[in-house]
Amino acid sequence: MATRLTQIVIDSADPPALARWWAAALGWEISYEDDEESDVLPPAGQPGIELAFCAVGDEKVVKNRVHLDLNSQSRAEQDEQVLQLMAAGATEADIGQGEVPWAVLADPEGNEFCVLDPRPEYAANGRLAAIIVDSLDPEALARFWAEATGYRLRDEEFDLIPPGGGPWLEFVSNRHPHAVKNRVHLDIAPYLDDDQAAEVARLEKLGAVPAEVGQSQAPPDLITWTVLADPEGNEFCVLSSRA
Repeated sequence: MATRLTQIVIDSADPPALARWWAAALGWEISYEDDEESDVLPPAGQPGIELAFCAVGDEKVVKNRVHLDLNSQSRAEQDEQVLQLMAAGATEADIGQGEVPWAVLADPEGNEFCVLDPRPEYAANGRLAAIIVDSLDPEALARFWAEATGYRLRDEEFDLIPPGGGPWLEFVSNRHPHAVKNRVHLDIAPYLDDDQAAEVARLEKLGAVPAEVGQSQAPPDLITWTVLADPEGNEFCVLSSRA
């Protein structure tokens, strides 16, 4: 059985502050908080995925290859969201988008995200519409991640749809290759009765490779996950087996 996507991890200079900002932006809740990691979850019964904000000392230097798209149900709601987010500390971001119907913003630590124009296909996804990954070859990368997550590949698109609802995982064309460690990455985990090492081996056969992001400097008994990179170099973690 495939592993499945369990959380989105965001490098942060100040995890508690950035987690609280995103909790307010999404209308979600803080589920855990300390100086090294703070986690945000949607309220019970609402679709979504855990966001984990983890302390790092590195500064953001390039556009993120992974970003979040926020949902809206009407143009008026989209406009109101943008105003509220900017009042809370978001800034306008120019990533070369030109004239588009969605708004591109950056959070207080510079992480780009979009507030989308209303799109019926996202109506049931909740506050977080999609997780977007820049790709040199969107079709090939989408197929890799379909195997990694168990998500369904949308017909004739490079979008992956989770079986239980929530944000889609989407791959968009970008000619710039992965150059530095991603500040936003995906964590996946095997199911409780599946073997973590076997899933790592399966993903490596699909094209993943071992990656070093500093985990070798930590005490080995504290590292319960394996760090890999997908076929385009995007780092991700395979967590321990869990329900």
